[in-house]
Amino acid sequence: MIELKDVGMNYGGGTLLDGVSLALPQGSFHFLTGPSGAGKTTLLKLCYLELRPTTGQVEVFGEPAGNLDRDGVAKARRRIGVVHQDCQFLDHLPIVENIALPLVVAGRDTAAEAGNLAELLAWTGLTHRAEALPPELSGGERQRAALARAVIMSPEIIVADEPTGNVDWEMSQRLLALLLELNRMGRSVLVATHDLTLIRQAKTKVAARVLRIRNGKVEAAGADL
Repeated sequence: MIELKDVGMNYGGGTLLDGVSLALPQGSFHFLTGPSGAGKTTLLKLCYLELRPTTGQVEVFGEPAGNLDRDGVAKARRRIGVVHQDCQFLDHLPIVENIALPLVVAGRDTAAEAGNLAELLAWTGLTHRAEALPPELSGGERQRAALARAVIMSPEIIVADEPTGNVDWEMSQRLLALLLELNRMGRSVLVATHDLTLIRQAKTKVAARVLRIRNGKVEAAGADL
């Protein structure tokens, strides 16, 4: 559903990504590893169309991203749920309204979606925190809320940037369980992470492919994990 074809990305005269080819088919589960600064977040941004490559081509849902106008990009991005590393929310709104914001932006009837929203809060264990403001949430609750917001539009692909980077082991296991459940429901999942223990845990439960960015290239990394 997302494919990178010989993609390169330059920053400040230097090459961050070079000749990257990657396909994310329906129902797949991928981990992306690599040192800080290797280009993991940049690659994710290419996948969800926040960035355009310097060279090569990104295709989303069978369409070259370069052919999409502004509305086309917006429609494609609604089919991709993104969990950002920084988990930014509107602090003056309760978390339930933050989670529902993508519905508002898309012009959906939030009243008609109330049942789905309630189910999503229950699924992420946030029912009792629905009216809490974002600053009142723990790190784990913020990450679960970020995941809930990412899937409120029922996207076909979930892209998560270090979703367990600021939570303890127990919470990382809960977040992993939620991502695995989404994958079992047919969603494609791409997770950037430094947490090799989390990857090993996931590989006991799903046929995850592990990729590593090294020297601007993306290579298979499963054999030594």
